Amino acid sequence: MAMINTRTHGIIDYVTGALLLVAPYLFGFATGGAQQWLPQVLGAMIIVMSLMTNYELSAAKVIPLKAHLSVDALGGVLLAASPWLFGFADAIWWPHLLVGLMEIVVALATKRDRLQRL
Repeated sequence: MAMINTRTHGIIDYVTGALLLVAPYLFGFATGGAQQWLPQVLGAMIIVMSLMTNYELSAAKVIPLKAHLSVDALGGVLLAASPWLFGFADAIWWPHLLVGLMEIVVALATKRDRLQRL
């Protein structure tokens, strides 16, 4: 199932992190509650973790790729379940669920065996 190389995973990380930071404003759920801050915190964490992961698009290669992928999957589970965990599903749920599921799939589909060289 590992079809995504680490370079592509890095690109997806930075795009996803940026999307999560701006999504509350783009989709109208910037209300100051959990529906806003959870994706924004996860987006910032994705970007910081990506800058520190041992892969091609990193600034400091200190986090092992396997640890990064585990955190991605756990963050995806939290994001996907957050509308129901934090009680805002009646206001907004689909961006959280879709991006959370995407994070899980990307983590599972990324090659773990070796770094792909540029």
